[in-house]
Amino acid sequence: MPNQEQIDVIKAGQGFIAALDQSGGSTPKALAAYGITPDKILSDNKMYQLIHEMRSRIVMSPDFTSKKVIGAILFEDTVNRSFQNKKSADYLWEERGIVPFLKVDKGLSETDEGVQLMKEIPELDLLLSRAVDLNLFGTKMRSVIKAANATGISKNVKQQFTIGARICENGLIPILEPEIAIGIPDKVEAEIILKNELLNHVDALPNTQNIMLKLTLPEIDNHYRELIEHKNVLSVVALSGGYKRAEANNRLMKNKSMIASFSRALTEGLSVQQSDAEFNKMLGQTIDSIYQASIS
Repeated sequence: MPNQEQIDVIKAGQGFIAALDQSGGSTPKALAAYGITPDKILSDNKMYQLIHEMRSRIVMSPDFTSKKVIGAILFEDTVNRSFQNKKSADYLWEERGIVPFLKVDKGLSETDEGVQLMKEIPELDLLLSRAVDLNLFGTKMRSVIKAANATGISKNVKQQFTIGARICENGLIPILEPEIAIGIPDKVEAEIILKNELLNHVDALPNTQNIMLKLTLPEIDNHYRELIEHKNVLSVVALSGGYKRAEANNRLMKNKSMIASFSRALTEGLSVQQSDAEFNKMLGQTIDSIYQASIS
């Protein structure tokens, strides 16, 4: 069963969730933005070592604590590693008071009916069992919506909830992430269809089953209010989705009780070339700006 103290932290929502879960496909871009050029990445092992060093620098920064960061989503490689000689999930919770999550999806299928469903997740139950053993609180999995196609969006949401039920059965809290691509021309229509599908599914959940949702910042302010207030939804968090941090924060401030779960917007401006003092100052300012947007 999920840790009740951690449930209370997430439900209170007094901060934001850091997305530190770049996987194999997105890691080279994250490293490039951090100032590590492709010629430095000689193998997958080297790539994962470099991204872990970047994540370690973030996690051990003075302002990366539960005062403003209430959760962190980690990639599978990260949960198998340590921060300061302590398993990563245990370090986050025991040393920083931050609730740890695990990214469990294995990437996206090709676009069909306006959506990209998740690829099959092999040995999911084994992965979830390991997550429990490593003291993870919950999971996150991402699929993408690229058009206001009702059939595709319905399939997308159904897949999220079907796998989410298995995650709940293993004693973990799932973050369901049916992302809407920010650049599509019919984004408003897609958001309306998505909300209706999500409400239909959360209304059908057993009283004892809790989930979280990670959604693209909407065009209509407070569009997801009914989901935020739903008894089965612990929290609705926002992805930055390619928006620059300033715009993401501005949009977030207009959506009451929605908190951030930013990735690119969190690491924007950080560089391997920065001294620790410069790095910590930049990250501290970033954390404060995202925190203020999350609690507004």
